[in-house]
Amino acid sequence: MSTRKIWITRAQPAAETTAARVRALGHEPFIAPLLRVEPVEGVEVDLRGVCALAFTSANGVRAFIEATPERSLRVFAVGAATAQAVRAAGFKNVLSADGDVEALAEGIAARKRDLKGCVLHPGAAEPAGDLVGALQAHGIEARRLVLYDTGPAELTAEELASLPEIDAVLLHSPKAAQALAAMLKASPQPRMRALCLSKAVMKPLARTKMAAKMFAPFPLEAALLNLIDR
Repeated sequence: MSTRKIWITRAQPAAETTAARVRALGHEPFIAPLLRVEPVEGVEVDLRGVCALAFTSANGVRAFIEATPERSLRVFAVGAATAQAVRAAGFKNVLSADGDVEALAEGIAARKRDLKGCVLHPGAAEPAGDLVGALQAHGIEARRLVLYDTGPAELTAEELASLPEIDAVLLHSPKAAQALAAMLKASPQPRMRALCLSKAVMKPLARTKMAAKMFAPFPLEAALLNLIDR
């Protein structure tokens, strides 16, 4: 198996976690985030009436624990990495959906009888999916708490010069894919493969010329990394 150069587009510190997994597979990680995380200043965290928290990203977990010392609430997490971040922050009652936003909503709905109050979804200004809407459709009281936003990050001249050496780019969110599509308009890379966490993540690349576009059969990073050697 030949060593491949794999572009990791996530913001830190998640990028380094993914890089370690890429190295363990025998490949060379190239970290150059396509998005930057920007905290929303002056947010007041009102937990009155809240019976549980729902997180769809580790970024949401980090933003929440910086905004409040609360660690006793029940937590629902979208997947294993987010659940790990929740437990590392000190929460004890944590359930992982091991899937996407839809799977998370279904998992919470299955425990509807246990929920005596509102489910709070701390996260980004533009979340990847409408968790609150999905929960409300199940008759569950839910609301969002915007703690951070993401915006496109500028690649350095040195990073741009390295792109022709890249075999594949890993994309974890539709917003990262949008940023890649915009960047490739100015700097096309037709030999690069796009490996996406889900079909929704791949969608913004529909008109982008690339060597291949693939999405993981399950929205888990392990499934995404399995695409590298395909």
